[in-house]
Amino acid sequence: MNKDIFGEAIKDFYNQEHSEDIIVQAPDFDDDSIPVPYLFRTYPEMPAIEQKALDLSFGKVLDIGCGAGSHALYLQNEKKLDITAIDISEGAIEVCKKRGIDHAIVQDIFDFKNNTFDTLLLVMNGSGIIGTLSNIDRFFTHIKTLLNPGGQVLLDSSDISYLFTDDDGGFWVDASVGYYGEMRYQLKYKKQESDWFDWLYIDYNTLQNAANANGFLCELLFEGENNDYLAKLIVN
Repeated sequence: MNKDIFGEAIKDFYNQEHSEDIIVQAPDFDDDSIPVPYLFRTYPEMPAIEQKALDLSFGKVLDIGCGAGSHALYLQNEKKLDITAIDISEGAIEVCKKRGIDHAIVQDIFDFKNNTFDTLLLVMNGSGIIGTLSNIDRFFTHIKTLLNPGGQVLLDSSDISYLFTDDDGGFWVDASVGYYGEMRYQLKYKKQESDWFDWLYIDYNTLQNAANANGFLCELLFEGENNDYLAKLIVN
């Protein structure tokens, strides 16, 4: 069974064979969906938080979790920046190359090495790749090795505490099971399904505290309408 759900959906859309959305399943929550055309949006179609991240990107850029390559294409073709796009999805990288991204690589960020950048770009809930809060020190230690002097990390995420708040403002979450922003997902597309995987949503205060503990300065750049935000991190 093909586990590369994003890759299969992205290839189908690129080849004009798209017919349905990606279904996202999580324990204790209703199913959600990702419209595949959304992965191919242009800069004017992107939410303000992504536009802000692209506007602030400079120098040599690593687009982490690039998907169909929409952000990388804009930075390469419109801003004329030196872009490397990486994703664990072979299908996504195949399409990125066909769309004209010069440097697109199948790569897990935690295995990426021997190269440094001015901007590390992690958008569309970019904190998700951290997986669980217990991985955050490992994440900061690793990305520090990928930054040029004066470089920046642009990362967005969301505070999903609202999912656990009742009408009276009470916060209902079992602290014994871990941080409330740790989610587990499974993706389905057509008759294919992925393995279950961890995905981290992190509130800004928790991110800032972890960043400071790992030698980074963290700045809140933008707050969206849906508890989402964009942060910039630089080595202190």
